[in-house]
Amino acid sequence: MPVADASDSRLEKLTRWVSDDLGFGDASIAPASADASFRRYFRVTRGSDTYIVMDAPPDKEDLAPFLKVGRILRDIGVNAPVVLARDSARGLLLLSDFGTKLYLDALSEADALGRPAAVDRLYGDALQALLEIQTADAALGAGLPRYSHALLMREMELMPEWFLQRHLGLTPSPPQRQMLNQLFDALSNAALSQPAVIVHRDYHSRNLLVTADHNPGILDFQDAVLGPVTYDVVSLLKDCYIAWPAPRVREWVLGFRESLLERGFAAGSAAQFLRCFDLIGLQRHIKVLGIFARLYYRDGKPGYLKDLPRVLDYTREAAAAYTETAPFADFIAANIDARFAEAQQRVAP
Repeated sequence: MPVADASDSRLEKLTRWVSDDLGFGDASIAPASADASFRRYFRVTRGSDTYIVMDAPPDKEDLAPFLKVGRILRDIGVNAPVVLARDSARGLLLLSDFGTKLYLDALSEADALGRPAAVDRLYGDALQALLEIQTADAALGAGLPRYSHALLMREMELMPEWFLQRHLGLTPSPPQRQMLNQLFDALSNAALSQPAVIVHRDYHSRNLLVTADHNPGILDFQDAVLGPVTYDVVSLLKDCYIAWPAPRVREWVLGFRESLLERGFAAGSAAQFLRCFDLIGLQRHIKVLGIFARLYYRDGKPGYLKDLPRVLDYTREAAAAYTETAPFADFIAANIDARFAEAQQRVAP
């Protein structure tokens, strides 16, 4: 068992828990990953067996939602980690290990090698798992919080604060602020008009792992809510970390709609479903512009800045597609694009 860094009290507690409480004194511990929250993950190797330990400081993270949603997903029959041991007081969980092959890496490799069939298989598996989640017995998700108008608005308000003002140095004028208020309200209302299902909220290529059996392994689901049916489809197919040609995305989206219809789900017409997909995507990517900027300026995590151009492209494209959101597309062209290039250059490593 490696000696924990004396300056990392959480790692020291985790190491003692693995060694003393779990009896894994002969195991090795190495970082597995971190995410945008205060959670960290470590891989414990004991002989030929590996496990994941989640470190969630109790004063900053609540384990209860992770445990609750994990149970729901496993009851549905999709591949969420199994909790093998827990110490809720110390914020520690021992989980089954899905391995190290992120969907992002597998998709990027398949695309680079010109293997569209491999990409289709990966998305086919991920969309099938999402179909199971969304068409599960409604009673399974009955205890989840609902996406509310207030939450949707609060998410989008991160964009003016952290992306416009902090990253671009742009304070909207009163007419511009009114335009944003009207846009945010319209997007919230559009989201709440969609049929409600279990929503992972971050169902994308960095939270899915390629597994030999029961692909994919699903991670980072603790913020799940009941919300718009197209939300997770957007997270997956308009991924903030990898992009695909619009015709290909449209094909995947409409294929998913057909699968919903086959399950008896009222998914509306193809045009209605695509409109819902685009508008909830606009809501999500407005939020993400704010989140990625906040992760840099508040949390000191610069890695997300390189993904901002992709997110802004999604935002611009969706805003330009509909009459009621076109004023925001005009605002991006007139006020954001030039400032954005300068801001990105300013913070580039």
